[in-house]
Amino acid sequence: MPAVLILTVSVIMAGCTGTVNKQSRIADGQNKPVVYASIYPMYDFAKNIGREKIILRQVVPAGAQPHDWEPTARLMADMQEADVFIYNGVDMEPWVNNMLSSAANDGLVVVEASRNIPLLKFEGHGSRHSHSGYDPHVWLDPIRAELQAENIMDALTRADPENKTYYENNFREFSDRLKVLDANYRRALGRAKTKDIVVTHAAFGYLADRYGLNQIPVSGLNPQEEPSAAELVRLAQLLRTRKIGYVFFETLASPKLAEVLAREVGAHIKVLNPLGGLTQQELDEGWDYLSIMEKNLETLIETLGE
Repeated sequence: MPAVLILTVSVIMAGCTGTVNKQSRIADGQNKPVVYASIYPMYDFAKNIGREKIILRQVVPAGAQPHDWEPTARLMADMQEADVFIYNGVDMEPWVNNMLSSAANDGLVVVEASRNIPLLKFEGHGSRHSHSGYDPHVWLDPIRAELQAENIMDALTRADPENKTYYENNFREFSDRLKVLDANYRRALGRAKTKDIVVTHAAFGYLADRYGLNQIPVSGLNPQEEPSAAELVRLAQLLRTRKIGYVFFETLASPKLAEVLAREVGAHIKVLNPLGGLTQQELDEGWDYLSIMEKNLETLIETLGE
């Protein structure tokens, strides 16, 4: 049997199974909305709002680099049982349209969490990753994250109107915590001695925009797009000129470029987590969006000075 036909048959058969599972779930009295969230921040926001009233699943698995991940036939089939699908948008998940067209689910509530949120243009190296030309890392600004969470609340309410008040109350509680996070960042970074942050890829534009920092990325929007030798030389000279003492790398990408650049100029390296995805170890240790954002702030205070 041709490979394409095998894949098509497997999707159809698995889709039938997904429909049966959904019917069984309803018959067992567990009529909770099944919610799929594309990447970790969307999962975390949905978890804070839906809590025990939803069955929540993350699409991109722990430890995977969200920029280059691709969905499987199994996932497209499993989407048959979904009630809500949440994704970040802004080309963060270029596979979304193909997945949704393959997973025929007429009742699915789909929400692009970045919809109607002010976006930042990205014109630097690696901007070809984003067809829209905008930076997709919206969640790293707590104020924009709050707007994303509100869009997610609206989607859960559409899918499960009986629990509207529950979702709204949870959103307000999460919103209050995001406001505290924002206040902590404003207070601490407002006193920072230096505003330059050198990062392995351009994930921190929204955070920099909100708190008056200057993001200097080694790579562009996608950490897999490595800079040329000439660009590395230019960056090294910039670090020397501005006396920048730290280069930040992240848990899901290789630290090689950060190490090379830091070694060249005598700088140190530190982790700054862009939260696009968590490692399994981070999840096992109980880290989440808020705690990692606070950890990032501690790192910035330590390295930028007060």
